[in-house]
Amino acid sequence: MREEIITSGRLNPYIDPHLEIWHWHIPLYLFLGGLAAGILFFASLYTILGKENKYSGAVKRAPIIVPFILMIGLTALFFDLKHKLYFWQLYTVIRIQSPMSWGAWTLMAITPLSMVWAAIHIREFFPNWDWKFTILKEMEKFAIKYKIYLAWAILYFSVILGIYTGILFSAFNARPLWNTSILGPLFLTSGLSAGAAVIIMFSKRPKERINFAKIDIMLIGIELFLIVHMFMGFLASTQVQIDAANLFLGGPYTAPFWIFVVIIGMIIPAILEFMELRKFHIPAIIPVVLVLFGSLMLRFIISYAGQMSRWLY
Repeated sequence: MREEIITSGRLNPYIDPHLEIWHWHIPLYLFLGGLAAGILFFASLYTILGKENKYSGAVKRAPIIVPFILMIGLTALFFDLKHKLYFWQLYTVIRIQSPMSWGAWTLMAITPLSMVWAAIHIREFFPNWDWKFTILKEMEKFAIKYKIYLAWAILYFSVILGIYTGILFSAFNARPLWNTSILGPLFLTSGLSAGAAVIIMFSKRPKERINFAKIDIMLIGIELFLIVHMFMGFLASTQVQIDAANLFLGGPYTAPFWIFVVIIGMIIPAILEFMELRKFHIPAIIPVVLVLFGSLMLRFIISYAGQMSRWLY
């Protein structure tokens, strides 16, 4: 992904010569964290609203994959750490002003909660499932009894996790592209859109799939609004932020961003979902895969492009 520092015999304005490009682990971790947050948000929301039977795909079926998603994401994050043996030190202190501290403690909370949620709905996939140990049966009864409180906790932490995936970038003030408050809401919306797309795949009821197609179209519209607003903010700001916006407006990331993220990952799936609402038969897997691809590419492109934007000294 790194471009040549020297372009046409002069310093490339998009490249920091002292830059070390992040590996693929961080964007993958942010994508999986946002996806998990999106799925859990809808699962907990419809439980709180008392619609878990009406939206069984969102509440009972889709969350089964969340613990695995989070574990893969955490593994990717672990491999990106420079001092892997000292990761536990994140849990020796709570720093309110640190996004990493917020993220570490949020993941510490939401990962076991997602496991409990998946466990109490495991009979959606294995109807004859029976816990072998009495203590597990008692824990299941306890979790089901206080499920509404579990849903509130998951709703709270899923929103934090979804926003955190964007705030983690925006906290790096040294990178003008990341230095915007839009990234938190943008990544949260992107995660919700990805979660809604996955729920469509897990839904058995046509009405549920239609409702989540409508939700996804709305979320894609919000994403596009936030992207336009982000670039408008950059273009109305200082020169370094104008240069950051130009990475996507004629610069090296113009084609990848607008083709992979906006067109393939947002506009095309929104059109396909709208056609589905108009009674055209569209295989559900197509818009779902496109939305997930666009969500993943958003993280990768923002990650790599952000490291190419810098303040002028």
